[in-house]
Amino acid sequence: MSDFRFVQYLAFKTDSAWRRLPDGERAHGREEFARELERAEGVTTFAYSTLGMKSDADLFLWRMSDAPDPLQESLSRLLLTGLGRYLELTHSFVGLIRQSTYVRRQDSQEQAIFEKERLRYLIVYPFSKTIEWYLMSKEARQGMMNEHIRIGHEFPTVRQVLVYSTGLDDQEFIVSYETEDLAAFQQLVIALRDTEARRYTLRDTPIFTCVYRPLAETLALLG
Repeated sequence: MSDFRFVQYLAFKTDSAWRRLPDGERAHGREEFARELERAEGVTTFAYSTLGMKSDADLFLWRMSDAPDPLQESLSRLLLTGLGRYLELTHSFVGLIRQSTYVRRQDSQEQAIFEKERLRYLIVYPFSKTIEWYLMSKEARQGMMNEHIRIGHEFPTVRQVLVYSTGLDDQEFIVSYETEDLAAFQQLVIALRDTEARRYTLRDTPIFTCVYRPLAETLALLG
């Protein structure tokens, strides 16, 4: 595996025509899709339901590989399955996992991508800082990030994955959190709103709240 892991987040909307297909055809389409997800060589995928959580997203995939090529090839095959033909890709975010500029030694809370077990809820959003943020000294930015990190550690049940998108996608980062308790996560976000670094947030939407379920159950929710 390379030093930098390539990460892709995909959101799909289901065509309403999918639910009008015969039950057997839909069951076969879901099975095809699941098989393709599970056998994609060199790709790790976690599937989430976003049904009812966003108007343009019913299914959300968190995918990782050493390079974008296997992800492209796998996605092409997914879209040719019985289910895939009725899925519209509505959002795509890509980036790299790399060492944080502000944290020397990251623990499992701060970089949960290497954890084997996924938590019940995943919250994902693209994130960009203002030009003014980067024009400040490294010391000034570090001071504000120290406050940000301290508050994060006050919520040990919330895990974070930070993906660097600078130069690769429209956003600079993809921020995602894992938790078993959405209320605790919301309280963390409220606390972070009061920090000095908040002044320098340019964009942090759209936000995707995703529910982790067994793959068959996730796909069954699509109809």
